[in-house]
Amino acid sequence: MSAAPTDLILVACVKQKLDHPAAARDLYTSDLFCKEREYAERSGVPWFVLSAKHGLVDPARELEPYDLHLAKTPAAYRDSWGALVVQHLEEVASPLKGKAIELHAGAYADAIHDRLVEKGAQVSEPLHGLQLGPRLAWYRRTRAGAEPASEANRTDHTDAQHFIDGLTASGRAQSPAEFLERNGAGLRSPGLYSWWVDEDGAVDLAHGLGLDVRPGLIYAGLAGATRSRSGLQSKNTLWGRIRGMHLGGRQEFSTFRLSLGSILASARDATDIDEDKLTAWMHQHLRVLAIPFEDADTLGELESDVLRALDPPLNLDKVVKNPLRARLSALRRQYGPKKRSG
Repeated sequence: MSAAPTDLILVACVKQKLDHPAAARDLYTSDLFCKEREYAERSGVPWFVLSAKHGLVDPARELEPYDLHLAKTPAAYRDSWGALVVQHLEEVASPLKGKAIELHAGAYADAIHDRLVEKGAQVSEPLHGLQLGPRLAWYRRTRAGAEPASEANRTDHTDAQHFIDGLTASGRAQSPAEFLERNGAGLRSPGLYSWWVDEDGAVDLAHGLGLDVRPGLIYAGLAGATRSRSGLQSKNTLWGRIRGMHLGGRQEFSTFRLSLGSILASARDATDIDEDKLTAWMHQHLRVLAIPFEDADTLGELESDVLRALDPPLNLDKVVKNPLRARLSALRRQYGPKKRSG
């Protein structure tokens, strides 16, 4: 279903600014604001800046640099600020009733959203609740001409199910030796992977944890996703993650390797993780399955959907806490880098 045509776009100010007076459209210098400005200008509709200090600001208005963030002001200030912004907007874009207004304003939207609705405006927040990384990804996709889904291109059920089916196809999993023989062919891209343990390996893991671990899929993860906080696109690949970090690296650089090493050290009643023994154990008892997925911007959301469905026992993030994960977390604290550097 297509959305109604947008009549107005409101964009929030940001902390990063020039150190000299400039038009509002140029004063704010963060990557996020630059992408918001570009989006608003490409839309061809009127747009305004929401300034914590100046309220509703025409993009051409010259402003002095200032240091004020709306979230750090008292509630009374935010309430008064919101009322003045809507009043000013009504003066310059009257009437608001029936107008479709897009808010690209993060927390600034909280002070004006309900007031705009009361005035009869149709208010939308296409990036509501998203962290910086997904927000930047949304603007990149719209600029590239892709039509973004609501809530920043969340993967739909059929996409997730395709990868769930693929990552659980045990017959396609390869031994580490077979994986390395590929020399990265078809794997120098972002994607998802799953690790599998054989029966003897599961016994070792159960012994180290003191809890039941069954043969089969024990861990799943991603490589190369756009970072959610910074919005930067990772240069990592499936080949680099699995070969370089899981099989060829040290546990400081791989959460999966740290988990395995901690469990096996506990099983041997050792004081440290033996990296060579860990690598040999992985070659002997594990298999891996990797599936490329080129869209780094939505890869993190896809992983979330997949992990909710698969619930691999050795994953700690994006899954429900349980006694096994509590025990694993304790072992990671015991054997991890922080213990030895203190």
